[in-house]
This record gives sequence, structure tokens and C-alpha cells, in this order.
Amino acid sequence: MKTTFLASLALLAIATTATADSAISVSDARAFETAPSAMAGGGFFAITNTGTSDDTLIAVLADFPRVQLHTTEFENDIARMVHVDTIPVPAGETVTLEPGGLHVMFMGLQGNPLMAGATIDATLVFEQAGEIPVTFAIVKRDMAGHGKTH
Repeated sequence: MKTTFLASLALLAIATTATADSAISVSDARAFETAPSAMAGGGFFAITNTGTSDDTLIAVLADFPRVQLHTTEFENDIARMVHVDTIPVPAGETVTLEPGGLHVMFMGLQGNPLMAGATIDATLVFEQAGEIPVTFAIVKRDMAGHGKTH
């Protein structure tokens, strides 16, 4: 038991060091509150890669039945959510996940809406940077300026 605990501490120290040295940073992580009947909610944030190598977001882990990476496609002014397997994060660039574009879908709310003022703990999984913990702040949806403009 003691050996397992010490091994766990050593792995935690290695993981913390890898994250601290990562060229990937995440900012403005938020999700909008949802209606009580909503089956899913969207998550948004910015990923900045200050390194010299490209990286790729390959998954988001959170305590929901399903969490997927999505993009929004518009056809005849109708928005459609489309699953994407990965989100590339080129070296030296910032990729923004935002309404009407790339985003995370927290699926299977099952009558447990996202409530303003609460948070969602999640882990972003990158091909190179590994796992990076993030906390999404759940905020009220401001309908002003919401939607696609032409």
C-alpha cells in the first residue's frame, strides 16, 4: 500500500511537471446555462499554443454520459452541430471555441440543467501536451448579439 501511494505521488509529480512545462494554455472556459429540458450544453474556451510544435485537442473528459468536440455548420441559415474527432492547435496560434463555431458538447443532461454560478470540472486531452485540467464557469446566456450574422 505504501509503495503504491509513493508511486502515485511520483506519477502525479511527473504529470504536474509536464503540464507546467506545456506550451498549451487554456483561457475563458465557460458554458452557458441550459433550460431544464435541455439534453446538452455547450462549452467554450481559447487554447493558445506558445510552442514551436503543433498540437491537437483529442478529447474532453467530464462527468457526463457523453462529451464530444463539435463544430457548427450553417446551411440555408439553419445551424447543424457536427461531431469532429480532433481540433488542431498550430504552433504559435490561438484556437477559439465559441458559439457558432468549434465547441464542446456536454451531452445527456437528463433533466439536470447547467445552472449559472456552478462550474464543470473537466480535463482537456492533447496529443502532445497530455492532460490539462480546466474548470468551466457556467454563465447566463446573453441573447444580445447571439446568432450568426451575414
